[in-house]
Amino acid sequence: MNRQIATLLVAGAALAALALAAPAAAQHPAPAAKPANSASLQGNDEQRWINDPHMHAWFDLTRTAFSGGPGKVDVDGYEQKSFAIFRDFAPVMHMTPEGMVDHLKLIPRQVVQIVKEDPHVLDNYDNFVAATFGPQ
Repeated sequence: MNRQIATLLVAGAALAALALAAPAAAQHPAPAAKPANSASLQGNDEQRWINDPHMHAWFDLTRTAFSGGPGKVDVDGYEQKSFAIFRDFAPVMHMTPEGMVDHLKLIPRQVVQIVKEDPHVLDNYDNFVAATFGPQ
């Protein structure tokens, strides 16, 4: 996987997590601290993102988009379908639909590049998570 793309994915997810933390902190008490041996750039909501059905739907969408092979991906269509999933996911994370798309707008095209470079990213959800959120 291209290291720059991986860095961008991690940075994008971290920005989204930071954007989510402020409104959530205003409404809820602070969560318990993570163990010292746990280092997450996505914040305390990382696992919530990973476990959410919307992220699983996005993985399924990505697999479907690549079902004809990397050279046959309708990148514009994949991007728009990804944005639809992100909009639906936004309220779960206490964000506006357009705010969520704005935070994740570069990610679909980055994922296309990642999968072209390493098709094994789509072998299973764990590989997809590692490519999009970083190693767990």
